[in-house]
Amino acid sequence: MDREAREQYSVVIQAKDMAGQVGGLSGSTTINITLTDVNDNPPKFPQKNYQLYVPESAQVGKAVGKIKANDDDIGINAEIKYSITNGDGVSVFAISTDKDTREGIISLKRQLNYEKKKSYTLHIEGANTHLDPRFLHLGPFKDTTTLKIIIGDVDEPPAFSIDSYVMNVSENARIGTEVGTVTAQDPDSASSAIRYFIDRSLHGDKYFNIDANTGAIKTAKKLDREEMPWHNISVIASEVDNPSLLSHVSVMVQVLDVNDNPPELASDGDVVVCENSRPGQVIQTIRAVDKDDFANGPRFHFSLTTDLPSNPNFTLKDNEDNTASIFARRRKFSRTTQDLYHLPIVISDGGEPNLSSTSTLTLRVCACEHNGKVRTCHAEAFLSSAGLSTGALIAILLCVIILLAIVVLFITLRRSKKEPLIISEEDVRENVVTYDDEGGGEEDTEAFDIIALRNPAAAEELKFRRDVRPEVQRVPRQSPPSVLDNVDVQEFIKQRLIEADLDTSVPPYDSLQTYAYEGHGSPAGSISSLDSATTHSEQDYTYLCDWGPEFQKLAELYGESDRTT
Repeated sequence: MDREAREQYSVVIQAKDMAGQVGGLSGSTTINITLTDVNDNPPKFPQKNYQLYVPESAQVGKAVGKIKANDDDIGINAEIKYSITNGDGVSVFAISTDKDTREGIISLKRQLNYEKKKSYTLHIEGANTHLDPRFLHLGPFKDTTTLKIIIGDVDEPPAFSIDSYVMNVSENARIGTEVGTVTAQDPDSASSAIRYFIDRSLHGDKYFNIDANTGAIKTAKKLDREEMPWHNISVIASEVDNPSLLSHVSVMVQVLDVNDNPPELASDGDVVVCENSRPGQVIQTIRAVDKDDFANGPRFHFSLTTDLPSNPNFTLKDNEDNTASIFARRRKFSRTTQDLYHLPIVISDGGEPNLSSTSTLTLRVCACEHNGKVRTCHAEAFLSSAGLSTGALIAILLCVIILLAIVVLFITLRRSKKEPLIISEEDVRENVVTYDDEGGGEEDTEAFDIIALRNPAAAEELKFRRDVRPEVQRVPRQSPPSVLDNVDVQEFIKQRLIEADLDTSVPPYDSLQTYAYEGHGSPAGSISSLDSATTHSEQDYTYLCDWGPEFQKLAELYGESDRTT
């Protein structure tokens, strides 16, 4: 049976009883039979020769064509593996099997070049991967065919002679100095002319220019190795006949060093000199730095300036290892005499030609411990040198602060005691005032004013405490005015004492308030002229002299007034 000829069959089966005799009963059924496939058919290529066109611009790794062998079997019996058995294109092309379509996919392993080789011939084999030993006698289960690949010519961009360039140029070279040349050619047979230019989109700084026809790269600016030791530029080449075809190449330009920077001191701060330094003691070891390359830097040479007199304080020794040591030449340094010293030092490098510079080193005198540790470089070092320790200085400062606090407290208390006890001269209340000197008798009215006792109406407006200074003016209480003409003075004094005791707006200070009653009037009567019925010219004031010495001055005044009138 051959599945490839007919795969399915239908068989009708009938069964009869009574041994199939007449009168017996029967039944029938249909059986469908499907043949399974075996690998009994080898693969076959429809053609023995194939031809494929591939342009030289095809990308490496991409598929460039397909080929397929036929197999009448199905399933795993129809699986085919393709391979290139021989030919001149084994190193250029590769073939693989597509599992879904069972096609051979031809891909490119390396770039094609029409100018070097225009065609390739491949021998391709297709073989089954699963064989059945029962059918090996039917022949080899594989087939071969020949594939000729023709390379198509394509207009290609220019090709540089090498993949990248490295060039050198000295710094400070004159503008227009040639650095190097790049070359590119048209790989096509037409061999079109090439033009060069620099890609400015990647490098905005215009340090270099290029000759469009020759590819010569020249400097366009002064170069400084200390600023930029390497320059990376991209050169583009294009065909004159087809400017759209471009090629890029990287050019690395190294800037060679030139001895154009003098050496300098590497010290960042001042050098400390201890006050207790000894002659020959190393004060500091100094170093130098040079911005140039190592070939134009070390070895450094240190020396003192020769155009100045010999320094009596310090000397310098070149250690011949790119360092120098500064020594003290005398014993003891004092900050009170001089706290800063300046030492000019000449430093030269080992370049060709060598360069030198003069750097001034600042040396600061400081107070140090016995082990050389710096104690301080500030003004308090003077007191330390006089024999006062840090603890003694702190104790002195604390004593000064305490004394100042005591003085301030004493002044504050004294000012608080000197506040005047009497604020208003018209206060109706009396205070006990102590005088160190003897008063002036009845003519002395500075202690208190007794007018309020004679005129109680005047005391109604003034009710301030005289033993304290009021901070805010009190608003007089709105009380109905009393008729004082008919009020006895003793009753008035009693009323005021009660008000003073019940007043809650004053501080709780004790004060002595004295009120005296002097009677209803003087037996001499009134001395006012307002109640007199006579005129000034008719009034005689000579009787005032009879009243006593207290009215002597008043008699003289009225006598002069009368004469004047």
